[in-house]
Amino acid sequence: MRTRSNLCFLVLVIAVGGYSRGGPVPMSPVGVVPVPRARLCITEGRLEALSGSRLAVTVPKMRAFVAAATTQSVEARLKYLGPTAAGSPLGSGEMRRQFGLKLRAQDGCNLVYAMWRIEPESKLVVSVKRNPGMRASSQCGNRGYRNIKARRSSPVPRLSPGDSHTLRADMKGSEMRVSVDNHVVWEGDLGQEVLSLDGPVGVRTDNGRFEFTLLVGELGRPIACNAADKGDD
Repeated sequence: MRTRSNLCFLVLVIAVGGYSRGGPVPMSPVGVVPVPRARLCITEGRLEALSGSRLAVTVPKMRAFVAAATTQSVEARLKYLGPTAAGSPLGSGEMRRQFGLKLRAQDGCNLVYAMWRIEPESKLVVSVKRNPGMRASSQCGNRGYRNIKARRSSPVPRLSPGDSHTLRADMKGSEMRVSVDNHVVWEGDLGQEVLSLDGPVGVRTDNGRFEFTLLVGELGRPIACNAADKGDD
């Protein structure tokens, strides 16, 4: 009887996302709904609406957030089309090609990133950008970044033009999980400081062309589209 009970418990654990030995109980994924172009606030660059909720970006820098209250779960079903015709360096001067999800995007100086770096290196990086007392990107620039070490991680696929994948990030409290194609690639605790950040989810791209659908856990009350506060570098 005990063996059968243990087997049932193991099956239940696997069903909700696996068992992380020595770590917290895994977060259960939640359902998502697509975000139409009209519910996105574009703070930099340009997004083209395709059929359905599909979006396209071809400019070197694009920044956007969901102009609605959401849970801290965001997913992008993306297709990488290659580099942009022209490039734009980051605030640090580095030339990087990447696609990222934003969470707890309080403003342009205080938010969380899950960035899929494509070139010159292929990896997933989770960062907290924190600049207390500052709001606009013109105030903080690229200062205040802190990369967070994962408790558990695995390599992301190396992206080539034409590749399609699903990138997803979920936060519960200070815990964060990032997955690619339903496979966990980053999991860890961002620290208690992130609990003071209050804002929607969003997306950013640098120097890459993409088609993608952005999905969130819910679309609640509208949030004002204030490009000065939400733009980021």
